[in-house]
Amino acid sequence: MNLSSLPKTVQKPKKRIGRGYGSGRGGHSATRGTKGQKSRNRIGLFFEGTKIKKSLIKRLPLFRGKGKFKSWKPVPLPVNLKYLNIFEKNGEVTRDTLKSRGILPKDLPFETKVKILGDGEIGVPLSVFLPTSKKAREKIEKAGGKVIVPAKTLEEKPPAKGKKDGKKVTKKRTKLSEGK
Repeated sequence: MNLSSLPKTVQKPKKRIGRGYGSGRGGHSATRGTKGQKSRNRIGLFFEGTKIKKSLIKRLPLFRGKGKFKSWKPVPLPVNLKYLNIFEKNGEVTRDTLKSRGILPKDLPFETKVKILGDGEIGVPLSVFLPTSKKAREKIEKAGGKVIVPAKTLEEKPPAKGKKDGKKVTKKRTKLSEGK
């Protein structure tokens, strides 16, 4: 083993300017130059150098009115279980059969999503080819039916960052996790 050819294992930390003389870049002006706005504080990202000209943020149009914070995501059209009792035994529930039975409007656009919700009871075993809520799925299977949904609609959302099984996950800080 040759001590002069060992790999480098220590990385010097970044110098933090203006944190006192011990930091190596402290003292009078701390690499910021002498006087002026840039030597005293940080300039905001959208600062454009003058008060007379309107800043970029002020020039952008506002979205005003009641729907300001409303989600733009498409909301599926809900269909309750109690309306599916008109189907015959072992019938198939699709968008087309719902339209033909008058549960959905005939002129419903193809892009509109439909979801079966669990309000009411169902006494007929059916094969449902639409997305359903958990409660609706349970009731349909209890009645002897089955829910057959394409793979795309079954994809669940990943758990939120920092959460596992609905519980908040906290990490303990250790010297190993800090990289020291």
